[in-house]
Amino acid sequence: MQRLLIANRGEIARRIVRTAHRLGLSTVAVYSQTDAQALPVREATTAFALGGHTAAESYLRIDRLLDAARATGADAVHPGYGFLSENADFAQAVIDAGLTWVGPPPAAIRALGSKAAAKALAQQHGVPVLPGYAGVDQSDATFLAEAQRVGYPLMVKAVAGGGGRGMRLVHSAADLPAALASARAEALAGFGNADLLIERALLRPRHVEVQVLADAHGHCIHLGERDCSVQRRHQKIIEEAPSPAVDEALRQRLGQAAVALAKAAGYVGAGTVEFLLEDGQFFLMEMNTRLQVEHPVTEMLTGLDLVEWQLRIARGEPLTLQQTDVHWQGHAIEVRLCSEDEHLAPHTGTIAAFAEPPAAPGLRFDHAIEPGLVVGPHFDSMLGKLIIHAPTREAAAQQLAQALDATVLLGLPSNRELLAACLRHPSFVAGQALIPFLAEEGEALRQQLQPPPAVQLAAVLAAWAHGQPLAERLSCPWARPLRWRCGDVALALQVQEHGQGTITVSLADQTHTARIEAGAVHIVGMRHTVTAVRLPAHNGVPTWQVQVGASGGSHTLILQDLSHQPQQRADGATASGEVRAPFNGRVAALLVQPGQRVARGDALLAIESMKIEHRIGAPRDGVVEALAVAVGQQVAPGQRLLTLAAST
Repeated sequence: MQRLLIANRGEIARRIVRTAHRLGLSTVAVYSQTDAQALPVREATTAFALGGHTAAESYLRIDRLLDAARATGADAVHPGYGFLSENADFAQAVIDAGLTWVGPPPAAIRALGSKAAAKALAQQHGVPVLPGYAGVDQSDATFLAEAQRVGYPLMVKAVAGGGGRGMRLVHSAADLPAALASARAEALAGFGNADLLIERALLRPRHVEVQVLADAHGHCIHLGERDCSVQRRHQKIIEEAPSPAVDEALRQRLGQAAVALAKAAGYVGAGTVEFLLEDGQFFLMEMNTRLQVEHPVTEMLTGLDLVEWQLRIARGEPLTLQQTDVHWQGHAIEVRLCSEDEHLAPHTGTIAAFAEPPAAPGLRFDHAIEPGLVVGPHFDSMLGKLIIHAPTREAAAQQLAQALDATVLLGLPSNRELLAACLRHPSFVAGQALIPFLAEEGEALRQQLQPPPAVQLAAVLAAWAHGQPLAERLSCPWARPLRWRCGDVALALQVQEHGQGTITVSLADQTHTARIEAGAVHIVGMRHTVTAVRLPAHNGVPTWQVQVGASGGSHTLILQDLSHQPQQRADGATASGEVRAPFNGRVAALLVQPGQRVARGDALLAIESMKIEHRIGAPRDGVVEALAVAVGQQVAPGQRLLTLAAST
């Protein structure tokens, strides 16, 4: 193995490049037109253009990836995660082309890539599984009959793929047909396979997974567990190791089950066996036959480089580690930084400002972020991963929250603040955050993210002063009236400049002296660090995004300058009957017809964005007046989807 082609993009491509170069390998990055200037493309030894914009036109093209290997002289292929990493046909095609496949044998991928097949294999080898149905007959009638046998609540799952796509929780027989239809559509779009299974649902479990390593000589070990219970849409956003719910005896049982399944499938390389854990009992979910997004948690805890071991095992080297050689020290936590708003909806946009947190012992930031990066609708919303390793769990959570506070990310919404709030939440701190954590605490967490008045005022002043050389301006005897919108709050204030960045600001019945300098606003006895960027105007109104640092955290605010807008517009005008797209995406389904009555919250249509299907609900009661889009149509943020008339 001399030259490694990385069949992936973003932060995982950068991460593989880093280890490959350390081992003396040259690297080949592949890229779509969208990613032509991306960091991994510039950092790899060489790069090859796949063409196209979407995954289907680029990273999912087996023929183009093999063309890239031939054209660049690559003799090995690492698939990363996602895309074709668990595609047995791709693995076989790489091997048939005479290249080294950095992953498990195609037969193992086939045996474990189907959740149904993995469950059957597990049962044969004594690994616990939940009762369910995973048969060939995929008719609704059969699923309804089997669901009656299994019992409700139950989970509908896509047989192929992962990442939470094609999963639906069903509480009653009346809800099952719609859940089957929705899951089939999402599974077909995401994996090219619409087959489903059902299994008994555990309502308050933990998601605990075990990392395994196996060589081609029959030796397999586990590297301990990761707890990935904090999730949204069945996708992990916080992972940690060790699990606060796993003791040494349970760790041994989990590890033995994971190794047994891997050996039964003839597994080679790095893989992860995922379990649901409740009341000390665990049940197999699936095995991911690839490197996991959250692998850095295990690396930080064990001191091992999993990509290095993947490459060494692919070269045929024996795994020199024995189970007794694996030691876990301290505690590690990872958070996934994603381009989504406080309601967990994905967003596209351009990174306008970015700064990593200050370097600190035990802190790692895997990402491919830089100013000017365009985040489009064709790929996952994850931007990067912050990981911390500390002597204790409490210290790890505190330090990681502080690192999130210090990370600057502007130009689009992100979950940076939500992640920090989760890490500080009493349930997480106590080690009691289960899979329903965000569903149960999400609204309370969103309320915590609301900025206090002093932070709002600091943000307004930072946005108002953005681009103005205040330190060079003279004092003015007259106060200037300003009107700004901060979220849902309209602020009317008077600002009088005294020169050298010092101002007097009056808001309601309060007057404050403030000083504005580069990167900071001093007001109400506090210094707030600020970073402001101007965004594209929204409906013709000048718009800014400002990140404000304050004691106990930081806040990101969207602000609009209403000073030169009509008063009616500043007050919000009347509610529109138009329902508009909240983000870029493709219309996956229209769920209503003109003339249909709907109630507030009823699903109107589904938009597929960043590989997830999102249902758009009615903002109020009404009657569907007109549809403005069709199934399959691409839509942009703010585009009109349909019109609702008031109920009569």
